Amino acid sequence: MKTAADFTSPPSDYHVIVPDGWFQLLLDPDERDRGIVALADRQFRGVDNAPHLKKELMRGLQRKAKDAYAVGGMELYLSTIVLGPLPLASSLLISMPAPDAMPSCSNAEELAGLLADRPSADVTVRELEAAGWAVRRRGEEAADPAAQMGNTLTTTTLVYYVPIPATTRWLVLNFSTPMESLADRMVELFDTVAGTLYWE
Repeated sequence: MKTAADFTSPPSDYHVIVPDGWFQLLLDPDERDRGIVALADRQFRGVDNAPHLKKELMRGLQRKAKDAYAVGGMELYLSTIVLGPLPLASSLLISMPAPDAMPSCSNAEELAGLLADRPSADVTVRELEAAGWAVRRRGEEAADPAAQMGNTLTTTTLVYYVPIPATTRWLVLNFSTPMESLADRMVELFDTVAGTLYWE
């Protein structure tokens, strides 16, 4: 497996390994409707008396997918894992923002300095084994039920900004969870997933 330092031309792709039970939703308009229907069917399998809830889920996913695609989102992973009666709600949005949507920075240290000026965010620089140096920012977002599909809990976010080798572009891994009581454990999981990122 090549590391970031081995690339003298831009990589053709990236790969990340996610836990079993995370559903991949491709955000390209030609792909996303199929994925949304598949996820809704999976979540409501065996439930025949809640068609309105299923439609509401699909509408919420459509909004989320369109918004994510508009900011450079390429794929969205949603956790369908349930621990006993408790759904382990979490998500990962992978995006490549347009160049003018990111600060003009040449490396992770420089970007970390800019992001550290923002309030209530824990910003560090961390080396991902294969993907290279990245900026890691942990924060919290107040509940926004309209934008977060009805969520009324504070959301913990973990964002990795990873420079794409031999380019001036960034790949962004944006993790989130509303599981306040399990936030630290979920962040550990997010760190592990980010650590699997590699270029091809």
